[in-house]
Amino acid sequence: MIPNPRTRTCSRFRANSEEEGSSLRDRVEELSCNEVIGGGGGGGRRGMMFSEEDRRAIDEERVPLVSLADVVGGGDRDSSSNHPRIDFQYIAKLVEQILPFSLLLLIVLIRQHFQGFFVTISLSAVMFKSNELVKKQTALKGDQKIFILLGVSFSFMLYVICIYWWYQNDDVLYPLAMFPPESTPPFWHAIFIILVNDILVRQAAMAFKCLLLVYYKNGRCHNFRQQAQMLTLVEYTLLLYRTFLPAPVWYRFFFNKDFGSLFSSLITGLYLTFKLTSSVEKIQCLISALRALSKKEVHYGVYATTEQVNAAGDLCAICQEKMHAPILLCCNHMFCEECLSEWFEREWTCPLCRTLVKPSDLRTFGDGSTSLFYQLF
Repeated sequence: MIPNPRTRTCSRFRANSEEEGSSLRDRVEELSCNEVIGGGGGGGRRGMMFSEEDRRAIDEERVPLVSLADVVGGGDRDSSSNHPRIDFQYIAKLVEQILPFSLLLLIVLIRQHFQGFFVTISLSAVMFKSNELVKKQTALKGDQKIFILLGVSFSFMLYVICIYWWYQNDDVLYPLAMFPPESTPPFWHAIFIILVNDILVRQAAMAFKCLLLVYYKNGRCHNFRQQAQMLTLVEYTLLLYRTFLPAPVWYRFFFNKDFGSLFSSLITGLYLTFKLTSSVEKIQCLISALRALSKKEVHYGVYATTEQVNAAGDLCAICQEKMHAPILLCCNHMFCEECLSEWFEREWTCPLCRTLVKPSDLRTFGDGSTSLFYQLF
């Protein structure tokens, strides 16, 4: 059968039309992809054709989208990967889970040792109040009343004696003489013994300071500089004694045969070594306080001669009276020794020209204060 020429022509035309339609669709898709990649530019760019390799390279170099959290946080991906951020919400949630159980354990601990907590807090409150009272009496200089000082000193000593009498059977008195307790105390009982002794020793020292104020009050001349030096010496002696006060208790606690002879000996030796090392500074301060009391020189100036006093007019610019034990400062201004001692309790400058005066390397406790730091170890 001979095919009809018209039929062959229609079939060829239909095939050509289908090929042209498919190529047109492919071109439209390619153009749409290029427009998206190229940013939809002008007519010249709209007709640009990209190969598969070019489109793949462009996709690899495309900048990733930035989330709102990254914009608010201000950090990029590299910095966040190199420096991990702290998740505060997780920490807060963790604390929220642990805190109730910690409070329960604390309540149980306070209930088990209620007497110890109550006594320690009460003794500390009395000590803080006593420290302020002694400082106020010292600040009065020569205006203190002797019967008040004696009454305060007697009250302090009676208070200390009553507390020690109440706890006479709890191995509290042995460490005062540097003897370890008879039996090995539990941990919390060891802490209690150390705290009670540390507080009451300072309370007794305050009573002694009141007696010193009575002594200098009854003196022929009120040497407030020597009084300040003596109070400083008492405080540094107390600090050195308090440094060794916990040693007998911890010696008995660490030297426990239940830990094993080798381990207990090693721990006890290390503790005593650390204790001796930490006491070196206290010994040096005590020696410096002794030297300051024994020497007549003052670190901030020199005693003026008679010629220098006459040339200056023999009138103190602070008290407006005749100079007593005049001190010549580095700026050549002259004042009474007691007036300068009182002035330097506020600031280390010359009262006239405000020249800076070098303070002493040794901390002074001339105001009658007592160190409130607890010596536990």
